[in-house]
Amino acid sequence: MNHRIPFLVFGLSLLTACAEQYTPVTFVADGDQIIASGTIDETTLQSFLEVTSENPDAKTLVLQNIDGSVDDDANVVFSRVVRVKGFDTVVPSDGLVASGGTDLFLAGNQRVLGPGACVGVHSWSGSGIVATDLAETDPEHGRYLDYFRDIGVEDDFYWFTIAAAPADGMHWMTAAEADQFDLTTRGAPQLGSAAACDAR
Repeated sequence: MNHRIPFLVFGLSLLTACAEQYTPVTFVADGDQIIASGTIDETTLQSFLEVTSENPDAKTLVLQNIDGSVDDDANVVFSRVVRVKGFDTVVPSDGLVASGGTDLFLAGNQRVLGPGACVGVHSWSGSGIVATDLAETDPEHGRYLDYFRDIGVEDDFYWFTIAAAPADGMHWMTAAEADQFDLTTRGAPQLGSAAACDAR
């Protein structure tokens, strides 16, 4: 699926869609895994709590295609719950996370990327503010750095994301970049090419 629906980004690495239509995240239980696909919104957390309540032994969240979020606050709250519940996160070989989906992936206790997986990052903008125009000490950065710090991600990753691509673009990470920022807990395989990820 091509994730590049028309959008206006409003938060750290979080895609806030201004498209009239998007597909909210759905969860499907499969043994000890829960498979997630769609765009994160204010309904995602409740749906997640329902599926985890019905499948208490599932502790792996497979991110099949999470292309971002229409609500950055909802994404951070949801991602924190994933962390607190002790879930591992996996992006399979044919999977994709981008923008807020990448932030969600990082909430995993153990984090695995399949060979060929797509991991996208970019800057944020909104309400006339562009992340890269702000001083590093601006409180707007702190709002999002707090989330990364709370889940054990170094500040350098945040600065990398906002410099990697503008808010209306996407940078598809390489294995070397994923390893540089410890995105996985096992070491990253060869990730999907930009062309393959743009088309997914």
